[in-house]
Amino acid sequence: MAMVVQQHQQQHKEISGNNSIDKHQLDNGKYVRYTTEQVEALERVYAECPKPSSLRRQQLIRECPILANIEPKQIKVWFQNRRCREKQRKESSRLQTVNKKLSAMNKLLMEENDRLQKQVSQLVCENGFMRQQLHTGSSANDASCESVITPPQHSLRDANNPAGLLSIAEETLAEFFSKATGTAVDWVQMPGMKPGPDSVGIFAISQSCSGVAARACGLVSLEPTKIVEILKDRPSWYRDCRSLEVFTMFPAGNGGTIELIYTQIFAPTTLAPARDFWTLRYTTSLENGSLVVCERSLTGSGAGPNPASATQFVRGEMLPSGYLIRPCDGGGSIIHIVDHLNLEAWSVPEVLRPLYESSKVVAQKMTIAALRYIRQIAQESSGEVIYGLGRQPAVLRTLSQRLSRGFNDAVNGFSDDGWTVMDSDGVEDVIIALNSSKNLSNSMNPSNSLAYLGGVLCAKASMLFQDVPPAALVRFLREHRSEWADFNVDAYSAASVKANPYSYPGMRPTRFTGSQIIMPLGHTIEHEEMLEVVRLEGHALGQEDPFMSRDIHLLQLCNGIDEHAVGACSELVFAPIDEMFPDDAPLIPSGFRIIPLDPKSGDGKNALVTTHRTLDLTSSLDVSPASNHGSTDMSASTSTRSVLTIAFQFPFENNLAESVATMARQYVRSVINKVQRVAMAVSPSNLVPSVDPKPSPGSPEALTLAQWICQSYTYHLGADLLSTGSVVGDSLLKDLWQHQDAILCCSLKSLPVFIFANQAGLDMLETTLVSLQDITLDKMFDDDGRKALVPEFAKIMQQGYTHLPGGICMSAMGRHITYEQAIAWKVLAADESTVHCLAFSFVNWSFV
Repeated sequence: MAMVVQQHQQQHKEISGNNSIDKHQLDNGKYVRYTTEQVEALERVYAECPKPSSLRRQQLIRECPILANIEPKQIKVWFQNRRCREKQRKESSRLQTVNKKLSAMNKLLMEENDRLQKQVSQLVCENGFMRQQLHTGSSANDASCESVITPPQHSLRDANNPAGLLSIAEETLAEFFSKATGTAVDWVQMPGMKPGPDSVGIFAISQSCSGVAARACGLVSLEPTKIVEILKDRPSWYRDCRSLEVFTMFPAGNGGTIELIYTQIFAPTTLAPARDFWTLRYTTSLENGSLVVCERSLTGSGAGPNPASATQFVRGEMLPSGYLIRPCDGGGSIIHIVDHLNLEAWSVPEVLRPLYESSKVVAQKMTIAALRYIRQIAQESSGEVIYGLGRQPAVLRTLSQRLSRGFNDAVNGFSDDGWTVMDSDGVEDVIIALNSSKNLSNSMNPSNSLAYLGGVLCAKASMLFQDVPPAALVRFLREHRSEWADFNVDAYSAASVKANPYSYPGMRPTRFTGSQIIMPLGHTIEHEEMLEVVRLEGHALGQEDPFMSRDIHLLQLCNGIDEHAVGACSELVFAPIDEMFPDDAPLIPSGFRIIPLDPKSGDGKNALVTTHRTLDLTSSLDVSPASNHGSTDMSASTSTRSVLTIAFQFPFENNLAESVATMARQYVRSVINKVQRVAMAVSPSNLVPSVDPKPSPGSPEALTLAQWICQSYTYHLGADLLSTGSVVGDSLLKDLWQHQDAILCCSLKSLPVFIFANQAGLDMLETTLVSLQDITLDKMFDDDGRKALVPEFAKIMQQGYTHLPGGICMSAMGRHITYEQAIAWKVLAADESTVHCLAFSFVNWSFV
């Protein structure tokens, strides 16, 4: 094989018109020209290994005769250039995708701007009209100009013939368009949801209209037909949807269809009845290629399939709502969503009515959930999402839906599912329901057949909390299961999914080590929902099988544990599973749901500004229900309520139903008592408002401790701990709390325990201030770390401080942490002679 090497200028002329020849430049300024066969050979190797080693390149030259006369250095340069071209191609493709997304988002924002300008013009006209009426003395009723749509009530006669249904469908389409792209409803931007290229979409809620309404528009990289298919399958993305049944379907004009649909919606708590809807759904296409799905209720509570079967439901009304999906240039779609409902708030206790009168709740549970789900499917389809333990995205979505649905089934306890309520023991705090129709046999493992079981028993209760942050409470329950759960009860439930026959709790005593390991399976794109496997470590107490593992595995779903995320509630739902659980493993979900009950939370003119909170620093010094730390005024000004729903399910045999019911009732009461103590610890009596934007004075103890920490650091090390220069007051407390390094303080006892940590310290230890005192200093380090730390104590007490080299420590969850270095110093009291505690600062820490 001849290989031609020439000077730069001559080589460029020679190959400028030859597209089939590859050229690369060597370091000396010369080009090497490759034939088509040589390029194909190199491309085959590149497909297998884009970055071959030196030995692999030499082997390639030996094994491929057509490359025999090419030097290894030239082969190396070819692969370098090939990788560079691949990187440039990917970057160019990414930039083109971003450009298309930005162009579509710009178009969407321009349309939204036009709609807002129309709305402003309409409001100006209405304002002028009202001024004129007031000036002429007209009655206020005649001057009323609220932009409220009152949909016409359609009679049963209209709904009983295709012509009448088509007329209703066309009216529904027109009214839906007036809400989705017009000014029929006064939309205001939903608090905390800012539009942008990386946002889910643009979200708005109604300011003043009949019922509750929410609107969304966003860009999704799926084709319109796929999006319509997803959105029409409401149970797949709306977790509260129990069932959707199409009773009648017939064609309409323009290739559209009209459907009569009966939908059942779960109640979120045991304190309220469920809802159902009898609606007409109209699907059609427009001339510009857009697809529309619009829907509305036909009549009131008297219509629908078999009214007798709907006795456990309250009939809700769906005002004209739907979806508009428009194709985008270059692929993808722009979606407009409108949800407009009348949830009949009169039918629930007054304390729960904010849930049924809040447009923000509708937006969180339906509108935002729909758009998020579509985006999740789009990212999974493009391969952008990677999940753990080898599970496919569709499988994990199904597992999440099964957990959520199983929990909702337990909370609602519908009679047509086989649930019956047992007589109480005289105290109505816990409801016990039985379901003997549950078949938990595992078809994947015949030896694990549970068909002999009597069924499933559910113990459930709901209660109200005052000033308890839902996210903080659920986060604590997730991270500190040993604080509220009984391992033997977990073992009893877990036995139902194992091949070994289970027994009543206590017959096979097991010791729980207190250790739980959380293994993530997957999460949604905005991390508002997480699916994980939890392993609880246990050991047998008796002589039988002393080395047999008693570990318990739980499949766990977490929602709303981030205060900054937009969600309707915070949930912790779990179910025992076998260690190698199959995709269709039987699940018996239990868990907690906490729903905030802010009056009209986030709704237009009634929007409330949510104050971010952090745990009171003094709660780490003295956690006591009686201590208020001067936060009464703050609690009164931002008082909020929430409702907690607990539902625990237990398998039982027929001859043990009464015993299991007694155990379940006692266990749930015990859990309630423990959760109430936790709620008291994380309530505003142990919280202070954020010092941003307007500082509120913290407790004297917190400010004093922060001042001592910083002053002692300066006294011993001759430098400022805080770069901001804050020396007193709330600004010092804020800067210390937000310091990037993990700052921890421990007591001077024979077994030092932590009494304070800033936010970074809590993140590093994976704990809360409530549980901080349960962590001792020696638990942070292994044997080598403890041995290295002991001699440093003498140096600290003698010179006041010491520098510790980088190393490894452990969090409260058992995860290893590396840190670049640590500084320890004595924290002196005001008299500068009394040592109050020891402080540590861990620099540049991270999880291994």
